[in-house]
Amino acid sequence: MKDPYDILGVAKTATPDEIRSAYRKLAKKLHPDLNPGDKSAEEKFKQVAGAYDLLSDTEKRRRFDAGEIDATGAERQHERYYKDYAEAASGRRYQSASSGFDDFAQQDDFLAELLRRREQQARRAPGADRSYELEVDFLDAVNGATRRITLPDGGSLDVTIPAGIEEGQVLRLRGKGAPSRGEGPPGDALVAITIRPHRFFKREGDDIIVELPITISEALLGGKVKVPTTTGAVMATVPKGSNTGTTLRLKGKGVPKRGGGHGDELVKLKVMVPSEPDPELEKFLSGWTPGSSYDPRRDMQS
Repeated sequence: MKDPYDILGVAKTATPDEIRSAYRKLAKKLHPDLNPGDKSAEEKFKQVAGAYDLLSDTEKRRRFDAGEIDATGAERQHERYYKDYAEAASGRRYQSASSGFDDFAQQDDFLAELLRRREQQARRAPGADRSYELEVDFLDAVNGATRRITLPDGGSLDVTIPAGIEEGQVLRLRGKGAPSRGEGPPGDALVAITIRPHRFFKREGDDIIVELPITISEALLGGKVKVPTTTGAVMATVPKGSNTGTTLRLKGKGVPKRGGGHGDELVKLKVMVPSEPDPELEKFLSGWTPGSSYDPRRDMQS
């Protein structure tokens, strides 16, 4: 152990009041309760407390100055911790953050107030947040819904899914987490949302994308067709001469927006031929010849 006078930063001729003042100054700076997790400060506090233990005792100081004992105050090395030194210096047993300050807190308003505030904060600290995952259907994510989570302890938690929620969004349910260990409020429940894919709807931003199969006659002649949306089917008009890839826009049939309003639904047409042979269609097409100006592969010619 280092020289106790050097540790406290006082001369060998220092008076008891000077030693006490130096100890209090260093203890306020290095006490473990003021430096949680700082191993360096904790080690320095041990040394300061040990030095004060020795030099504040008139007989121990006399024997040390005379070379009768070493800096630990004993004939042999004995490792002591800051708790032991604080007990020896104060004459009290060190049990908690409060009692560890007793030897000087009563005379120091700053430390007393700091301790009081820390104890209040600990007592009023909220409970821990708890995290959950919830998988919802595509249409529930678009239109909103209420779903229930079964908790590990057998309880349940009702979760309101806001319309338009996105994949990965986390909902915070105030006061649905762990209870406080003291007098504080309970923590929150954090619910991460995952969305099941739909069999034909897709989402791009606030728009809904759907691919709609149509017949050859509907593509050629146009007409009214039923189109599914996330809130139910509507009728839409297919223009004459439509092709696969022609896109219809249904205004306001998309995802609800946060600021109000809705996105659109984009309906991409896909011309389909019968999967089974159709003699009448085959007979018609066998007698039909495209005009000489029509070549669907014109742009692919080199």
